[in-house]
Amino acid sequence: MKKLASILASLLLVAFMAGCGGNGAEGGQAAGTDQPAGQEQPQTQPEPQAEGPAETGGYADGVYYAESDEFSNGWKEIVALKVEGGKIVDVEWNALPENGGLDKKNYDKAGKYGMKDKGGAQADWWEQAEKAEAYLIEVQDPDAIPYNPEDGRTDAIAGVSIHVNGLAELAKKALAAGPVEPGPYKDGTYYAEEDEFGSSGWKNTVTITVLNGRIIAVDWNGVNKDGVDKDTYSASGEYGMVAKGGAQAEWHEQAARAEAYLIQTQDPTAITYTDEEGHTDAIAGVSIHVSEFFKLAEKALEGAK
Repeated sequence: MKKLASILASLLLVAFMAGCGGNGAEGGQAAGTDQPAGQEQPQTQPEPQAEGPAETGGYADGVYYAESDEFSNGWKEIVALKVEGGKIVDVEWNALPENGGLDKKNYDKAGKYGMKDKGGAQADWWEQAEKAEAYLIEVQDPDAIPYNPEDGRTDAIAGVSIHVNGLAELAKKALAAGPVEPGPYKDGTYYAEEDEFGSSGWKNTVTITVLNGRIIAVDWNGVNKDGVDKDTYSASGEYGMVAKGGAQAEWHEQAARAEAYLIQTQDPTAITYTDEEGHTDAIAGVSIHVSEFFKLAEKALEGAK
């Protein structure tokens, strides 16, 4: 009996020790945790990421482009962005002219827009536009450009009193659309002029603006020895192609159609002439000779290749 009692006591002791189990996977608590064994541990949820790519660089590398659907006050706003390493590294905010000619920045730099001289602004449009561009590069998010929805102006950018809603909205539109394929030219502004004044007393000039590798604005003009530009002279009626010569349109109007043709074809050599004087049937409503324009455009774009 004593022997049987001893065996039973030993068995009870073994059972008790097994029930207390140490650090095994099945007994007591899971190793290294405060979680009861046999119950799954909740998965750790990642911290929510702040919206916007300013810190992480969340944009796909490439170039982005967007433009307004319509012209407003004679201009159509455009925005081009360049992204490298997931971050916006370059911003170009500009506007295209409704009736042809210089883009808004070059028009302003030529003294024709005149916000400072004529309107008393603290800086011209192109200067304020560059400050707004720099701000977008700094904040890396068009939604981080605060503006008054009533007039599109902002108090967030020092020295900027122009409305910036166009920049913010178009930048957002461009980024949402994704990268676009750039054109064959290098971005910039290119200029060429004839070496001498012609028999008519005019010297032709061409200014071409390239953005995102594509021609976006073209200004075919001329200047005489007195410094008068041909566009202004024609628009005033003094050139008189319609009244004096019976033409279907004034010189500056026909020049604008030739400019639009170059923007459409993107190639100054993609034009055919009907005679040695440089007339063409390729552009509707243009009876003036255009060869000097396209040859100068080709010369100007040599620096864009």
